[in-house]
Amino acid sequence: MLKKSLYFSNPYHLTCKQEQLIIKDRNAGTEHSIPVEDIAFIVLDHYGISVSQYLLQKLTQSNVAVISCNEKHMPVALLFPLDSNQTQSERFQAQVQASEPLKKQLWQQTIRQKIANQAAVLEEVSTDTFESGMVYEPWIPLQKMSMDVKSGDSSGREAKAARFYWKKLFGDNFNRERFGEPPNPSLNYGYAIIRAAVARALCGSGLLPTLGIHHHNKYNAYCLADDIMEPYRPFVDRLVWQMKTTNPDYHTMQKEQKAQFLELLASDVHINGKTRPMMIAMSQTTSSLADCFLGKTKKIKYPTLK
Repeated sequence: MLKKSLYFSNPYHLTCKQEQLIIKDRNAGTEHSIPVEDIAFIVLDHYGISVSQYLLQKLTQSNVAVISCNEKHMPVALLFPLDSNQTQSERFQAQVQASEPLKKQLWQQTIRQKIANQAAVLEEVSTDTFESGMVYEPWIPLQKMSMDVKSGDSSGREAKAARFYWKKLFGDNFNRERFGEPPNPSLNYGYAIIRAAVARALCGSGLLPTLGIHHHNKYNAYCLADDIMEPYRPFVDRLVWQMKTTNPDYHTMQKEQKAQFLELLASDVHINGKTRPMMIAMSQTTSSLADCFLGKTKKIKYPTLK
């Protein structure tokens, strides 16, 4: 069963009774309920929201990701369970003891799929252009770069691909920056949702989101989530491109735009030869990663963007 993603932007009181999330609107005097077991994500985006401790306990027991937003309505905090897998201790140990060659091979797979998915985005959104009298297909160079990624991406293909990709997707004047001009804020919001979803899947697979295979910033509590989300980023890029193309005010990030990012988690992706909702695909990705650490397989299952 595909679980629900809930977004709250009004001053509701959220509590729990008989395994149900109770949503109370004090102003309207109304009350609604949703089974906790049916929920995957909750986004809290209003200073007036109150949440009972008992509800938080029940949410973490059900591996629900709780995302809190700041005054700019950007996700800034994540709440996850400390114990969410029966073989967690074994998997933690395997993860900690993973060799450097293994981690470099896993990073190679990750970047190959990220660049391949970026190429698929360009192929989908681009129209054939002409350069020096010849048809020019901008996704072809990225497809070649994806095949050239070496162990640990020692030749820096990820950075080279990014410089090419962003200019082709959003124009020569676009710079991908954390605090840059639109569409950067929309990209940041989408990535934050994807990051939370991947971190939730990692916890569900009994892995530590903190211990990365490539990212190692000591101030980052979600290094592994930042690693594993890389091939999922192009799905956000494509959505933001669609928003930009169809809605001139997409960058204002109203409820409708935020809802689209949550809906992305339920959208179908292609993984391991089958079509699955993205949230299910993420669980397959993190489960296969755990198997790599345990020595059961050598390949991470990532989605392909088609």
